[in-house]
Amino acid sequence: MKNSDTSPDKDIYTAEELALFKALENDVDSGTYQPMDKNSLEEEIEIAKKIAKDTIRKKTRKKSLNLRVFEDDIERIKAMALNQGLPYQTFLSSIIHKVATKQIEV
Repeated sequence: MKNSDTSPDKDIYTAEELALFKALENDVDSGTYQPMDKNSLEEEIEIAKKIAKDTIRKKTRKKSLNLRVFEDDIERIKAMALNQGLPYQTFLSSIIHKVATKQIEV
């Protein structure tokens, strides 16, 4: 592995991930690396699949939200959404998501 200070990998991986890669490389180089047995590997894969599935389900689950909004504001929002080529509820949802993920600051 390249030196993490000059490697473009440091832009992709966290310092912790780079340290794990380096430790694995050192184990392989020193001959102390022991691959996981097939049964343990299959168990770990199943656990990772379950975690991924649960994460995707949580990240894509939607909840309903009821708001009271001034009529004039709704008309303006509908016009903005139309300019974006989106239904106004989708447009509002995207704005709320951007605020929640700090892509837009308020």
